[in-house]
Amino acid sequence: MRATFLLFLCLCSFSVFPQKKQKIQNNYDSIDEVMDKMPADYNQSMDAIAKYISYNFQSEPDRIRAVYYWTTKTISYDVDNMFEVKFDEKLQDRIARAFADKKGVCFDYASIFNQLANSVGVKSFVISGYTKWNKVKVDNLTHAWNAARVDNKWYLFDPTWGSGFVLNGIFTRRLDDKNFKVDPELMINTHMPFDYLWQLKDFPITNQEFIEGVYSDDKKQKFDFVNEIEKFENEPKLQQLYVVAQRIEKGGMKNQHIAQAFVHAKTAWRNESERDKGKQYSEIVEQFNRANQSLNDFIHYRNKQFQPLVADAEIKRKIQEPRDGFVKCQEVLLDFEKSLSSEANKTSITNLREAISKRLENAEMHLQFVNNYLAKAVPARKMMFYNKIVMKPKQ
Repeated sequence: MRATFLLFLCLCSFSVFPQKKQKIQNNYDSIDEVMDKMPADYNQSMDAIAKYISYNFQSEPDRIRAVYYWTTKTISYDVDNMFEVKFDEKLQDRIARAFADKKGVCFDYASIFNQLANSVGVKSFVISGYTKWNKVKVDNLTHAWNAARVDNKWYLFDPTWGSGFVLNGIFTRRLDDKNFKVDPELMINTHMPFDYLWQLKDFPITNQEFIEGVYSDDKKQKFDFVNEIEKFENEPKLQQLYVVAQRIEKGGMKNQHIAQAFVHAKTAWRNESERDKGKQYSEIVEQFNRANQSLNDFIHYRNKQFQPLVADAEIKRKIQEPRDGFVKCQEVLLDFEKSLSSEANKTSITNLREAISKRLENAEMHLQFVNNYLAKAVPARKMMFYNKIVMKPKQ
């Protein structure tokens, strides 16, 4: 499924019509000129570029413009390798390769923009979805672009479309500011995220509405996307993946790209869930091992007749701690079993539960001994070591 996702990301839509450079309302020439004067040495790493931008520009609007301008001016669309899929390539390796080659497809543009934006202190996300031309023709390829929060307001950016166009298999650079800091109400005419959260709209549209070009806010419940994004940021990764899959499904499966995005989201959630369960189980085993080691340490100490002698409270702690550890293991393991959706690894869980139970029983026996020991007068305590056989430590 990972291979499917990489292919899904690589096949990106791209402008095929030449356009004149468009200037939006604000004039960014002064910012662009500063970026044009950036010494070549800074282009050796993204960290260096981020430092240059942070040093020269103080406001978020200026910094995000610098990021957008550098990305669209520098990265070329990789026409020759637009269908190449590197199955085992990690995200950071892919970003590093695109940065080094100074070329890539839409996901690479968006990822580089995203990393630079976050590095200069502007919150940014990569968005995956599909596009439409002239409000009529739905593109048969997927696409990637960005959302960024600038001075506490969300905007959309498409550095791929803003860099130029492809015509007859040849990329021509022609910067386009129409895809810079776009109002979500305008972007929705051409860009449809798989996850409607990234429409950044109070009343998100469905895939059917986007495809048909007929939008209506009637009978729709208002969607507080600002709070939902904040909530999304603070959720653990597993929950993030789950709600993404839910939102994709809710938007409607109207084409193969949406269906593929949903399958990927569900698969990513299941894989993360398995990793999360594996991590939880490992933590329970580690907790059991720590308690077991503490119990073995106590048994050695008891076999030495509590020598060297310590305060009564410390003797009690030496056995109370592993005993409480085993109790906690039992509780956590019970909750863990309840959360499982299948019978996978049932044998391992059963064996661990039995091991915890046996060691807890052993710890309870030693705790009873200590309670009796501490209840006696000091002269009478020593004789207790000769009344019962001390059990050997267990591995």
